[in-house]
Amino acid sequence: MDIQQLLHEFNQGHRNFSKVQLHGVDLTGKFLSGVDFTGADLSGADLSGANLCRADLSCANLTDADLSQADLSGATLREVNFIGAELRHASLVGADLTQADLRTAILDNADLRGANLTEVALSGASVRHVNLASACITGVDLEDTDMEGTDLAQAKTLQTETACGTDHRWVSWGSH
Repeated sequence: MDIQQLLHEFNQGHRNFSKVQLHGVDLTGKFLSGVDFTGADLSGADLSGANLCRADLSCANLTDADLSQADLSGATLREVNFIGAELRHASLVGADLTQADLRTAILDNADLRGANLTEVALSGASVRHVNLASACITGVDLEDTDMEGTDLAQAKTLQTETACGTDHRWVSWGSH
């Protein structure tokens, strides 16, 4: 599938693009709210400034993708491969990143308020000046993670299996 076909189908109301192969595609600033990219290959893609609110990218490959200033508020990002991805100034408010792989990713100045980061791999990542207020960080691997200016005191670590679910009644899905 090429990008023009995807955008045409999306604009016609189609949302399921699971397992689509879009390696290196340019989706800069595109509105893709609610899209289903489950298991998709978006490695090396440029999604900077894209609106991916409430999108489902579970198990997608976003290795080396550029998601800087993207809006991923309320997105399902479970088990996503974000190795080497750029997420500077991205909004991930209320996103579910359970078991995502963010090793060597750059999340500087990202907004992760209320996000579920249970068992996320962040080793070697840059997580500078990130807002983690009310984020669940249970089981997060922070080995060799640059956390300069990031306050973990407002994040929560709970030991029960369902303790870090996001209460969507108070999460604002817009850009902040």
